[in-house]
Amino acid sequence: MDLGFIESKTYDEISVGDTARTEHVLTTEDAMAFASISGFHSVLNSDELIDRAGGIPPTGPNMWCASLVSGLFSMNIPGPGCTLTNISLSFHNRIRVGDRILVNVEVTAKEDATKVVTFDCEASNGAGLPIFSGTAQLLAPPKKLRWSTLPVPQLIVNNPYRHYLGLIARATSKPAVRTAIVWPCDEVSLGGAIQACKDRLIVPVLVGAEATIRNLAGTMQLDLATIQIVDIDNSHTAAIRAVEMARKGAVQMLMKGSLHTDELMSAVVSREGGMRTGRRISHVFALDVPSYHKTLFVTDAAVNIQPELETKIDILQNAIDMMLTLEVVNPKVAILSAVEQVNPAIPSTLDAAALCKMVDRGQITGAIVDGPLAFDNAISSDAARIKKIKSPVAGDPDLLMVPNLEAGNILFKELQYLAGALAAGVVVGAKVPIVLTSRADGELARMASCALGVLLAKPAPDLR
Repeated sequence: MDLGFIESKTYDEISVGDTARTEHVLTTEDAMAFASISGFHSVLNSDELIDRAGGIPPTGPNMWCASLVSGLFSMNIPGPGCTLTNISLSFHNRIRVGDRILVNVEVTAKEDATKVVTFDCEASNGAGLPIFSGTAQLLAPPKKLRWSTLPVPQLIVNNPYRHYLGLIARATSKPAVRTAIVWPCDEVSLGGAIQACKDRLIVPVLVGAEATIRNLAGTMQLDLATIQIVDIDNSHTAAIRAVEMARKGAVQMLMKGSLHTDELMSAVVSREGGMRTGRRISHVFALDVPSYHKTLFVTDAAVNIQPELETKIDILQNAIDMMLTLEVVNPKVAILSAVEQVNPAIPSTLDAAALCKMVDRGQITGAIVDGPLAFDNAISSDAARIKKIKSPVAGDPDLLMVPNLEAGNILFKELQYLAGALAAGVVVGAKVPIVLTSRADGELARMASCALGVLLAKPAPDLR
């Protein structure tokens, strides 16, 4: 193997004005490797990744970016054997996966008595925006050092959210969807909408109080020059107006802003001016569970509280149709209950048996359905085998259908907080998809919810 070498510069060999520079593209693998080594897991899934403080970027990517400076010092100037004694950096703009970061250091002073070398440090992105600036002080090695450069080992990172990233990639390959953001009157909802626009997922139409929106945008340093704003002075009227726009084809998707979910959904289901179809409206979560081998869907954990059999028929068919649109081939559905036997004392087991019989007779179509199944039998083929349950679904479900909202809410939050799952959610069964995000959602989950809606949205009608 032909090895190269790097050679340090001693204090006497360094001159004021000497420079070194490097550039690097921040990848998802970089973020994941940094999270794994540092324990700073919010690099991957945190509201920190969205600028919340009027231009101050989040901690995790900043720390990664600062590491590029250390690399320049140790590999270029002064090189091997130098000692970093002080560094002070101020960060000006956020960085994102895919950004090209250009880092430059320049010698600005030398202190003969202490042998301390002072550097100016700065970084910018590919668009020329400043990322950070500051100073660093180092001790140069007293004598020249020459080190062999070994090949850098290839770091293989297991991406726990590979399913979501694939979903987002598919959505960004489609035309951006014109989307009404209903009452984006806080930093979370406005910042999320503008970021989804930058990510080429949506063309946002902001439906809310224009003065509030523009004041927020100024605080957050967001450019609204090309963004349409529909000025509405209260959240209730904003929900009604956004639903009207969707009904008339002016937008192809709705996204919840800072209003209450009930307020938006009451406008959606209104018999006079809502977006009802022939089915009950329901909700589907798409969960990226790191320990599971594919995207896991859960329905209904957000809209229908205690659905009876008739409503469950629509909930099931809505979710199946959604998965077929997402190109999930022959989706497997586990209808959950507390036990796998039909038991008249547990109504959800009766509903599960009835739904399966309707599938057998073609009244519900498009999927392989089995139930009732307890959660362990649904998710684990070993559990089903030990209990002597023969099922085409056990161990490999695409969709878990829960008996009621309480069970679904508990299930998806357990998967989030104990299994590290990311949850994207969308309302289906209406005339357009409706993205319901939570304030607790991180950036990746918000993007995935948007992506889910984009893949389900119908093309814009020709309004000419």
